[in-house]
Amino acid sequence: MKNKPPIPSVNKASTIDKAPTINNITVSGLPGSGSTTLLAELKKVLQFHGWRGFSGGEFMRAYAQENGLLDPKTGKLHHDATIYSDDFDRQVDYGMRHRLETEKNWILESWLSGFLAQNIPGVCKILLVCSDDAVRIDRIVNRDEVSVEEAKHHILERAKKNISKWRVMYKKEWEEWVVKTGKATAEEEIDFYKPDLYDIVIDTFSINKQKTLEMVLDALYASRPELKPPTEKA
Repeated sequence: MKNKPPIPSVNKASTIDKAPTINNITVSGLPGSGSTTLLAELKKVLQFHGWRGFSGGEFMRAYAQENGLLDPKTGKLHHDATIYSDDFDRQVDYGMRHRLETEKNWILESWLSGFLAQNIPGVCKILLVCSDDAVRIDRIVNRDEVSVEEAKHHILERAKKNISKWRVMYKKEWEEWVVKTGKATAEEEIDFYKPDLYDIVIDTFSINKQKTLEMVLDALYASRPELKPPTEKA
């Protein structure tokens, strides 16, 4: 798969206790990586501390449904990002970046949320990948109740079109946020899922959802011990 993010040799977690206090969290990943599931689990744990969650995928799915933009063949899978104007995409994306810059206690989940959080202090950027495409496809089949072929087309074609569009749209931001800060060279192809852009990278093929949640919470509690449940405090 041409636009498949590279899988690190080991699951990566930053030394978060040396980083600024975590005020917000982003969760990024391609369809079927488990990002929506992680968002839901984090919301359950952190809602009592005033944390809120936003899913870019769910927002766009609702927008597509309201505006008749769901895939006409299935009525369930919404179209790729090329049907939306660049201005609309930027409005949604920069809205997320503004929240991360000016507000606290947000969990933002979208394909690009981690990229949009570059160079903003206090954001823990999480990337979920799945090293087995068959597992990703199976997850889409079960989530959206579509056939294997429909899910496969959805994953491959939609990702290809979306990433191609965003590479053009966000070329300037890539240079400013990534290249100029030394996270990538000018010669490198734009890769929104480059592990170096993230604090935590988890392969959900080998790590189940409970362990994934624990890895993220461990990083958060190391930075914000007041959020740790009393029964778990040392």
